[in-house]
Amino acid sequence: MPRIPDEFVVHLLLEGGHRETVRFLTIKEFQKWYASDVVPKADDGSFINVPMKISQGEYMVVRPRSILAIRVEPVYTSSIDRMPME
Repeated sequence: MPRIPDEFVVHLLLEGGHRETVRFLTIKEFQKWYASDVVPKADDGSFINVPMKISQGEYMVVRPRSILAIRVEPVYTSSIDRMPME
């Protein structure tokens, strides 16, 4: 039975070397935001909203053309510590 991630951490690498981390509860939420907001405005200089669903009252805006790379990392939480033995 495959494990299901508890959330997805999206790492944004921006122009100038800045890095931001955003969390999405499902991969579908990330894909919807990426396909509807980022891709259509990829060369645009205007701001788009970055959803900050985990943090209440916090928001972020970014210029889509300043996003150089995106890394999506699934995060699994578990009550079992799986650290390798040394």
